[in-house]
Amino acid sequence: MTAQMKSSVTVVGHGSAAAAPDIMRITVSVEVRRPDVTSAFEQAGHAAQAVSEALRAAGVAPADVSTTGLSVHADTVWQENQGQKVVGYIASTSLSVTLRDLSAPGQVIADCVGAGGDDVRLGGLELGIADQTGLLAQARDAAFADALAKARQYAGLSGRELGKVVELSEDVDSPPMPRPMVRAMKASADGMPIERGETELSATARVRWTLI
Repeated sequence: MTAQMKSSVTVVGHGSAAAAPDIMRITVSVEVRRPDVTSAFEQAGHAAQAVSEALRAAGVAPADVSTTGLSVHADTVWQENQGQKVVGYIASTSLSVTLRDLSAPGQVIADCVGAGGDDVRLGGLELGIADQTGLLAQARDAAFADALAKARQYAGLSGRELGKVVELSEDVDSPPMPRPMVRAMKASADGMPIERGETELSATARVRWTLI
């Protein structure tokens, strides 16, 4: 062990920062069952177009709507002594939507469901922070402050004082975006109320100081 290693202290600090989410990502899918493949595909297209128009009417920018899936396949059932039998066709498509105005996201979702009717499916909902830079900086500040407090305590316990920082590394952890708490759906102008909660970022700092 070198003299420098003997006269140093290494600690790990943890810090976190939280803020209310300012963006919401939803997945809106359309799934249509029809006796023939042409009508299934056409109806899926009409429903998807109606959903897109509802999003435009709600002020969602075209850049925040993208098609993420498109498929057409046979709808089959198993019948005794006959095996698989085609009973129709299923056409489906999915849209990934980013909502930046969270004043009434439940109403936007309700508009999509209303536009697409019974063929619409909601596949997922995530909340997050559009620009995580400031929140991450706060988490780093908290992590370093935690490490410094620990290092000062260890230095005092050993009868020494902290010198310069000679090594610093970090591990930033962004946990999965939280799913919101959703109350029961109600038929009203407010659509489905959605609780945003908070999104949290955490950081871990590993710091080594010399001891003097």
